[in-house]
Amino acid sequence: MSQAVGQQIEADFFAKFPTSAKMYQQACTLFPSGVTHDGRYMKPFPIYVDHALGAHKYDVDGNDIIDYWSGHGSLILGHSHPAMVKAVQEQVAKGTHFGACHELELEWGELVRQLVPSCEMLRFTSSGTEATMMALRVARIATGKTKVIKFAGHFHGWHDMLTQASEPPHDDKTYAMPGVTNGVSEELIILRPNDLELVERAIAEHDPACLIIEATGSRWGVVPLADGFLQGLRKLTADKGVLMIMDEVISGFRVAPGGMQEVRGIVPDLTSLAKIVAGGLPGGCLAGRADLMQAIAFDNPFGQKMKHPGTYNANPLSAAAGIAVLKQITDGEPCRLANESAAKLRKGMNEVLTRKNVNWVVYGQFSIIKVFPGYDGPRPTDDSFVPYENDFDRLDRKHDAQLGHAFRCALLLNGVDWFGWGAMTTASHSDEEIKFTVNAFERAIDALRNDGYIE
Repeated sequence: MSQAVGQQIEADFFAKFPTSAKMYQQACTLFPSGVTHDGRYMKPFPIYVDHALGAHKYDVDGNDIIDYWSGHGSLILGHSHPAMVKAVQEQVAKGTHFGACHELELEWGELVRQLVPSCEMLRFTSSGTEATMMALRVARIATGKTKVIKFAGHFHGWHDMLTQASEPPHDDKTYAMPGVTNGVSEELIILRPNDLELVERAIAEHDPACLIIEATGSRWGVVPLADGFLQGLRKLTADKGVLMIMDEVISGFRVAPGGMQEVRGIVPDLTSLAKIVAGGLPGGCLAGRADLMQAIAFDNPFGQKMKHPGTYNANPLSAAAGIAVLKQITDGEPCRLANESAAKLRKGMNEVLTRKNVNWVVYGQFSIIKVFPGYDGPRPTDDSFVPYENDFDRLDRKHDAQLGHAFRCALLLNGVDWFGWGAMTTASHSDEEIKFTVNAFERAIDALRNDGYIE
């Protein structure tokens, strides 16, 4: 054994997930570090899932596990919702890739336009990373400017133009990123979040083409956006002639059918969407003002066209899945259920921490749950609580990696799969699953204490 985590936790982990351990050995000969996504890397090894339904997934050893990855946030109805499954099964029999326009892309596009306040026109992509890449290029063509403002801690995909400063540490203000050239990074202005005066000064100094913001704050809510910040940004950017791009890859169709822009009552110039928009299949889109989206059109008024091929843009399978799911969420009920379940879970987990006298805290908004270890402030009094009064420097910091691996292992041993220090609920997480999870969390805390991770 590697002793990558506590002695008893690791022994139990190998005993419960032996087939996953064997599969991971093969994976390490195929993939760097044995995984196909950085977030799936864990010590001593990740689990391998065979199938999933609702709030549950079942691994290759037959373990029933309550899932809080929610398809990396792409699921709002839960796994394998019958309407989505039926739509995809019917479509796959008709064809998976026509290399042509098709009727489903029209229906899909109309649903997005119906739900998203900023959407006058849109263009489908294959991922959220592609959608934010497109947003920047459209903004530069439309304005003739090159600089981009982003906020420290905010994640907009892994591409060169925005990956910098997406996670701590934030003490290195150069935010050098391996493999990204200085020339690319010099076009990016990185600011601390929740400071409108700082944004105004940066606009005056740099005259940027656009500003992009993650709608729920740093990496889906590690540092939530302050009350009024989005509304203030919308007014400031409009007054200064700077395009506002709202990244709703995670919040879109999750916090509400129309995303955070519906909740906050604002209309950005451009919106990047992915995850739920394609019903859990690969897909994304850029939506926004019709005049700006003309940058992608042939013979457009800007005199230059943004080149945009993409083999799987609006492919029929993703379109079918997206249509099926978006139809289910138009009344907002799935969003409401997911949000309510998350609030119950946050409350139950904090009660465990108080009862066990553990210096951790749980917080979050909507259907997002964040766990913060090593917390030394007052306990939450209600669900609006944010640790350290939302102080960016104290909240957006790295946590002990070994503790993180041990925490995930301890939860998995008790039947819960957690996305690092964060999680997302779906409409399929019932009170029964929430109660089970709170109990599993308590047992995981006990295991961590027994292995010396918690005093």
